Amino acid sequence: MEFFRFDNKIEETARRAEELAAETFARIDRIARNNSEKVLKAFIDCRVGEMHLKGTTGYGYGDAGRDKLDEVFARVLGAEDALVRHNFVNGTHAISTALFGVLRPDDTLLSLTGAPYDTLSEVIFADRGGSLKEFGVKYEQIDLLPDGSPDLDAIRARAKGCKVAYIQRSRGYSLRPSLTVSVIADIIEAVKSVNKDAIVMVDNCYGELVEEKEPCDVGADIVIGSLIKNLGGGIAETGGYIAGRADLTELCAYRLTTVGTGKEVGCTLDMNRSLFLGLFHAPEAVRNAVKTATFASAFFGELGYDAFPRYDEPRTDLITAIQLKTPEALTAFCEGIQAGSPVDSFVSPEAWDMPGYDSQVIMAAGAFTMGASIELSADAPLREPFAVWMQGGLTYDTGRIGVMTAAQRMAEKGLLVR
Repeated sequence: MEFFRFDNKIEETARRAEELAAETFARIDRIARNNSEKVLKAFIDCRVGEMHLKGTTGYGYGDAGRDKLDEVFARVLGAEDALVRHNFVNGTHAISTALFGVLRPDDTLLSLTGAPYDTLSEVIFADRGGSLKEFGVKYEQIDLLPDGSPDLDAIRARAKGCKVAYIQRSRGYSLRPSLTVSVIADIIEAVKSVNKDAIVMVDNCYGELVEEKEPCDVGADIVIGSLIKNLGGGIAETGGYIAGRADLTELCAYRLTTVGTGKEVGCTLDMNRSLFLGLFHAPEAVRNAVKTATFASAFFGELGYDAFPRYDEPRTDLITAIQLKTPEALTAFCEGIQAGSPVDSFVSPEAWDMPGYDSQVIMAAGAFTMGASIELSADAPLREPFAVWMQGGLTYDTGRIGVMTAAQRMAEKGLLVR
């Protein structure tokens, strides 16, 4: 039975793309099985009980579910401790909390992967609002090499005086490679070889459970992410996490609440069940999202577009960047993703002045949770090189349809290159 109508060319390209990606799909399945076992073992070893699924109100003193959730997340992420809270409003909030938690006036924040993600610019550089700059924190950065790899020699030369050595795992709004855990391990080794006291902080957004290891497994001191991405499994409705060394996690908790109370307060309302369930479901959700991303790379590659990473390259996050060459093609792609979504398929995305960005951004996301990029979504700033960054897909079959719908919309407007 046919539910969607696609041009024959698009149907045939999809068939070829799946044939090309078959070996990569098998690798993704193996990783997902390993991570499903890891998550299940963490639940069992931490003795999660039905009582932990219940929430609290008010101050949240003695919230056993909150404390148990921290314990399970820490186990999954290879960390000593974790701070998992529904009241982190997004990944940037969690990262900001971590930065302010561990940095002090006259400390140096050294970014090892070039400029951080757009939404952190005001947190670091703004001349208002209590930014890191206003608090006297110094900022330096080391750009990546032309091939997108870290400049290990420069890191060794310049990491001696920094308090925080900052790594962004995903590509952000760039076409550089996202960083594998193996590459992150090399960066950490370079930092620690000259500054054993440096705090290596990793923006882990989009990367959790894509590989078998996490950054803390290879020496990262602290990692941060959002729960409406990977580790929320498409079930968590909001939230974020900070995980790593116990002493650093405590400092971040003091920043989130108050000095002296830290992790001991903060009610969970009725959120515990969805956060536990989201983490349990996360390996499968990540599997589907990575398969969708791989299919998109193979599919648009077959149509003549440059896609990053290639379908057959090992993956370390959910994101596929596709260079669409014109603003019209980029807009049509986002319209197609929206039209192939389960929620708000009937609306048309438009570029707008989104807070935290220096150019207009177009976003397509017909999601059950607003902004949840574990669900199929696409977004891009309307600027050169007119690439779109696509991520998510709660199920592979519906993610595949969404990608094909994006191409169909481009074809209907005469914007496909082939």
